[in-house]
Amino acid sequence: MDNLGIKEIEKMLAEKEKKMDLLVVKSREIVRLCSNAIKAIHSKEIEDAKKQIKDAETQIKEIRGFAMEFPGQYNHIMQEYAEARIVLHAIEKKEVPSYRELGDIPEESYLNGLLDAMGEIKREMYEAMRKKNKSDAETYFNMMERIYDELLPLRFSNSILPDFRRKQDVARMQLEQARGELL
Repeated sequence: MDNLGIKEIEKMLAEKEKKMDLLVVKSREIVRLCSNAIKAIHSKEIEDAKKQIKDAETQIKEIRGFAMEFPGQYNHIMQEYAEARIVLHAIEKKEVPSYRELGDIPEESYLNGLLDAMGEIKREMYEAMRKKNKSDAETYFNMMERIYDELLPLRFSNSILPDFRRKQDVARMQLEQARGELL
């Protein structure tokens, strides 16, 4: 007696649960790889950072087919990945990468990744100042300022850009603190 199709729904939900379980495991791995990549960047271990990012890309490919069924989790994963890629690009090329340069990253993840990257760029600015390299410190500060200035006009609700406004506020504080230190 399954006139309502409950057994069929149960089977579909069980499959979805398996995907979610896999996504949770992969999410932890990807976030850890991206975090380790950023640590390697700050340690000037660029080849190790690139390897960590490449490993994260491999993990992302494994979940891409079903991850959009869980947009909140997927956005978080891709935001961490975007941040690592942005920081690497900024440190290597001394410029902020555009959305198009980074390729297959959702818009929301790129925007939030940019704001998160500001703190990492600020850290590089401080390191440059510690080493008395004012030119690099100014370059990093200018990157931070450009990110903030270009994102400032964006005003969307949390339902469209989750956590974005709070991150903008944090970025403003980081920028002002960095300006004070640089001067």
